[in-house]
Amino acid sequence: MAANWIKVEGVKCISYREHATRIFKKHKDRYFTAFYKLDGKTKCEAFGWESDGWTIEKASAIMNELRQNRKIGQGPRTLAEKREAAKKENEKAESEQKKKIIDERTFHDLFDAYMEQVKIETTLKTYKTRLSIYRNQISDCIKQKTLSEISVQDVEDVKSHMIENNMSADHIKKAVNLIAQVFKFAINRYGYDGEIPTTNVKLSKEDDKRERFLTKNEAESLLKVLKESSEQIHDIALISLYSGLRAGEIFDLEWQDVNFDNKRLFIKDRKNGGNALLPMHDKVEKMLLKRKPEHAAGYVFKSINGEQVRDISNSYERAVKRLGFNANVADRRQKVLFHTLRHTYASWLVMNGVDLYTVQRLMGHKDITMTKRYAYLAPEHLDKAVSTLD
Repeated sequence: MAANWIKVEGVKCISYREHATRIFKKHKDRYFTAFYKLDGKTKCEAFGWESDGWTIEKASAIMNELRQNRKIGQGPRTLAEKREAAKKENEKAESEQKKKIIDERTFHDLFDAYMEQVKIETTLKTYKTRLSIYRNQISDCIKQKTLSEISVQDVEDVKSHMIENNMSADHIKKAVNLIAQVFKFAINRYGYDGEIPTTNVKLSKEDDKRERFLTKNEAESLLKVLKESSEQIHDIALISLYSGLRAGEIFDLEWQDVNFDNKRLFIKDRKNGGNALLPMHDKVEKMLLKRKPEHAAGYVFKSINGEQVRDISNSYERAVKRLGFNANVADRRQKVLFHTLRHTYASWLVMNGVDLYTVQRLMGHKDITMTKRYAYLAPEHLDKAVSTLD
């Protein structure tokens, strides 16, 4: 059914129709529209509802403006052209505002904005990991520079800093990729049109797999020295050594995740996805029972301020140095680090005849490929090697 248009008396071109039921300012809501001739054709262009802010005066003023533009041959001739011009003007202003943000804001400012998106789109674990990489490896090198000021050499400086601190090729790759992600965020959010300096940075493809693991005597010596300096770092090391947990998994462990009745540890959000329910070794159970407060709640391991522990203290490195484990060791794969404890756990399992599939599940490896590097430690492999002499 055709709309029942009502001409506005005394106002050229403007008509309106009334809403069937909606009341606005004690009368039926009105929808304003302009009917006029242009280039020999009748045009119909809608303004909008009175309840959305349109008035007869406002619509009439715009039509007068368009009529004047047509007379002088300048500016938009129709409401559609006027709206398109306004849209382009807004886009231009928005583009200039975004460019101003890029030109004035530092990498640190943009990283904060990027992390707000990360917090929404990823897991808490991913958020914490990226924040840690930025704070410990990237921040000091480029945080005060704008994107246009960051060069390939700046990224190389980040790499050099990490190499000097014995960081692995994998950690260096993650840091460089994080810088690239902030640049890509700036491209998508603010229209940054400069180069991404990480594109021309070469990353090492060296084999970064751990080869060093502790013997029983070495492990006992390390735990003894750790206990002398810090009960907490001793307990953190013990749980990694006898459960194979990563440092982050230990930091995230809460008392509600410890089931003494079934001797199980519930591990949330493992690195390669999912959760896990792991058996609790007797040594770990004994240690946790000793640590357990009367009203156990929150994180198992807390800082002196009562907050979640986020880093392995220097006590661990001092203990390793005191025992001389890394004396004259140049190859990082042969160095004893905190991660060596997890590697030791897997190595001991395989040497005691545990099959690789079970080790994979205990370690939380995404696929068996990661676990296969321990295969050479299995007793049956040694027996098979010797039998070839026959």
